[in-house]
Amino acid sequence: MTTVGATLGALAVMSVGLAPAAAADDIQAQQWYLDAMNAQGLWKVSTGKGISVAVVDTGVNPDTNSLKGQVLPGVDATGTTGDETDDYTGHGTSMAELIAGTGRGGGLKGVAPGAKIIPIRTVLLGIGKKGEEQGDTSAKAIRAAADSDAKIISMSFGTYSEDDGEREAVQYAQSKGKLLIAAVGNAADIAKNYIGYPAKYPGVVGVSAINENGEVAKFSQDGAYVDLASPGVDVPTWCDKTFKSYCPQSNGTSQATAITSGAAALIWAAHPKWTANQVLRVMIDTAGRDWPKSTPSRYLGYGTIRPAQVLLKGKGVPGAADVDPVTNKKTPGLSVGTGTSPSASASTSSQAANSTSGGQTSAAGSSSNSSGNTTLWVALGAAAAVVVIGGGAFAVIRSRRGV
Repeated sequence: MTTVGATLGALAVMSVGLAPAAAADDIQAQQWYLDAMNAQGLWKVSTGKGISVAVVDTGVNPDTNSLKGQVLPGVDATGTTGDETDDYTGHGTSMAELIAGTGRGGGLKGVAPGAKIIPIRTVLLGIGKKGEEQGDTSAKAIRAAADSDAKIISMSFGTYSEDDGEREAVQYAQSKGKLLIAAVGNAADIAKNYIGYPAKYPGVVGVSAINENGEVAKFSQDGAYVDLASPGVDVPTWCDKTFKSYCPQSNGTSQATAITSGAAALIWAAHPKWTANQVLRVMIDTAGRDWPKSTPSRYLGYGTIRPAQVLLKGKGVPGAADVDPVTNKKTPGLSVGTGTSPSASASTSSQAANSTSGGQTSAAGSSSNSSGNTTLWVALGAAAAVVVIGGGAFAVIRSRRGV
């Protein structure tokens, strides 16, 4: 039975509170996180080539300068006019560019410019006759992504209620060996810190947002379902569905999710024999943190993504192919394999867990403020040391999420 939750302004629409538009030819200068990650160094090792990312969102426009040649055939799960290439808000196209944009014509440069995008259009932002249909559409979209050639399913959206159909769809996607990454939501700075789905479910990687200084964004939701943190403040996106200009000071866990998906694509392309469990495990192992890995933070999870630690320094142990690194439980359908170094290989396969939905919105926020109580200054680059100021006092340890 479907339970539909209220879609409050916390998972806010991308166009709310954006800064003035910027011309496309100078927008890359606003992508501060690429330098922080040492993207130029990363791209000498991996560009994400050979990896496809399913973007479950509002559709993806394949004709922007940055996405020409980057978008594969996808699926429209909305049942409305148009198809998966008709982006009805600009949100899905923005997420696709943050993941795999080439930067041509002055457009956004993706974290994994060699990766490909598979657009899966779903119903977000109230485009539906009723909430139940939105939940059903999301489930259909995730199943379509699971049946595609994508290894990663990026979900920059969320809701505050569970949906049985979507939960089953996530379990199905995990059984197909997909790495599911989702936004935790942007409700932390309102009256109630709502739980965001599908990020809440075991097996789905929940991503929170940080700013350029490594501070947790004020809007970024917190809780036991936060697994990793990623840049999500002042990250440029298209201003709207006209695709005429970018808004440089766009904020949200949507952007953090897309950037994390791009980082995962870089790692998986460099180690194509790894499973989703192993890719996630090395991301957890190498994340920037100053607290024990066994006691993740409710704000930053296991820490800030640092793909350079894997790709440039060879850190991170992939471990068992068939064990979820968050729940430490075996995932059905996987071939057993282990690795003792990032060069170790294992057979490809699948995972297993849960998910949900209801009326959904994009997880792009509107607040550029950051929480002064949850500050972590974490270097993202490969060569830099992890510098933490006050992080230990404010990490706030959470209990481990179970099934």
